[in-house]
Amino acid sequence: MSAAVIVGASGGIGRALVAAIAAGDLHDSVFALSRSSVSQLRSVRSLPVEVRDEASIAEAARTVGASGPVGLLIVASGILHGPDISPEKAVRSLDPAAMAAVFAVNTIGPALVAKHFLPLMPRRERCVFAALSARVGSIGDNRLGGWYAYRASKAALNQVLRTLSVEAARTHPELIVVGLHPGTVQTALSRPFRPQAEVPGVFTPEESAAHLLRVVDGLTIGDTGRTFAWDGQPIPN
Repeated sequence: MSAAVIVGASGGIGRALVAAIAAGDLHDSVFALSRSSVSQLRSVRSLPVEVRDEASIAEAARTVGASGPVGLLIVASGILHGPDISPEKAVRSLDPAAMAAVFAVNTIGPALVAKHFLPLMPRRERCVFAALSARVGSIGDNRLGGWYAYRASKAALNQVLRTLSVEAARTHPELIVVGLHPGTVQTALSRPFRPQAEVPGVFTPEESAAHLLRVVDGLTIGDTGRTFAWDGQPIPN
């Protein structure tokens, strides 16, 4: 057996993923990585990680690596809005500092996680490296425009994952690398942009985690390098 690692474990989806994985018996240890300790589960070990700080990622990788191989890693961190950051409706609203902040979390952070955790993943058995992407990151599916920084950061993330899958095929031939679109989830990230009333297609974090883990369980090596929605349907990059 191997360890499961969730990066961004303090978010709604990340926290639900940690709880769901810890409740199963597929992994002998679970690590919750985030800026602050989040897990109250005795079987889960929390480690401090800031995805914009490579040193903290490297330190967490050293700690996790001491416990054995990593069979599942999901990067659940992400940013859509925040202080001085909001989705742009038009190109005139672009702010370079805001764009850089979004790319730092949504694209560069997962890439650095891959840099330090890929060596911990088994070379000769099935394992999964996944990161939360978004349907709006699809270039082929972009029909509405807007949301420049978020769309572009997720499109770039998809390319990072695709490139990682090509490299990993040479050294980790059974590693599956994918992007996962969780749908619309009742979290702080989506709150300003989703219906306030409960409607079909808006999931609780627990429902989203269950969907995503079902997709992960069904992945095969032929799926590596692709992006999948919460229902298992592929999304064009």
